[in-house]
Amino acid sequence: MKDELVKALALDGHVRIYIARTTNMVQEARDRFDMGPVATDALGRVLSVASIMGGMLKSDKEMLTISINGHGPIGSITVDAYSNGNVRGFVSNPHVDAKNVGEAVGTDGTLTVIKDLNMAENFTGTVELQSGEIGSDFTYYFTLSEQTPSAVSVGVAFDSTGTVEGAGALVLQMMPDATDTDIRIVEHVIEGLKPMSTIIKEYGDTDMSQLAHDLFDDAKVLETSDIHYSCPCSKERTRNILMTLSKDELQKMIDEDEGCEVTCNFCNEHYTFTKDELKEILEDMNA
Repeated sequence: MKDELVKALALDGHVRIYIARTTNMVQEARDRFDMGPVATDALGRVLSVASIMGGMLKSDKEMLTISINGHGPIGSITVDAYSNGNVRGFVSNPHVDAKNVGEAVGTDGTLTVIKDLNMAENFTGTVELQSGEIGSDFTYYFTLSEQTPSAVSVGVAFDSTGTVEGAGALVLQMMPDATDTDIRIVEHVIEGLKPMSTIIKEYGDTDMSQLAHDLFDDAKVLETSDIHYSCPCSKERTRNILMTLSKDELQKMIDEDEGCEVTCNFCNEHYTFTKDELKEILEDMNA
């Protein structure tokens, strides 16, 4: 099954529906960082919601960064999302020892979203964490920071071997012209909703647009698109970063370390630079 994002409307356009199936991207994140199950669950939930929020962006020049730190043992969670469906992220402690996501994340902190909208100033929204369970925290963020009453369901499930067998998110948002009847219908849908990870598993290879039709009889699917775990890092970009170091730092790497290895925080790719390659960078800086 492929990861995908579905955008739809329901109740005469009074409700926006976003559905993301993210099983593959969450498994890739786990593999890249060799994460334990709780860290995978926590990061997977944020990656799933981020996939949806990336789909809310208006231009391919826009992107957003989500930062969550509840001062729990997992440390911080950082995720980038782009309008083209690419998402990447990491946690400070990929091997956190905790019973569940809420305990790992903690509640003594904030959820912050920074949107780069290709304007003079970025949009920043910050809310206090409510539960550390991610879903309710994003529900609070959308309602308070973006003034959009929303319901968020998110989850990650594993099989007996620890492989991710179901991951995804559902976001329902009320439009400004929603009526009291619309709100009651949405509340009824939410009350009868199974855990999101269970829904993803049960739908299997089925196009996730079917879920929109199953939730609302009049659902109108607007768009279905692919989403991926993807990082734009490369050796060339890493080389450019090395050129921002001081000449003394580079010379020290050449003389003492005879090279260096740089690891990308977002995807755990390793880039090795030999002594001669560092000398070339230093020569370019001097030129």
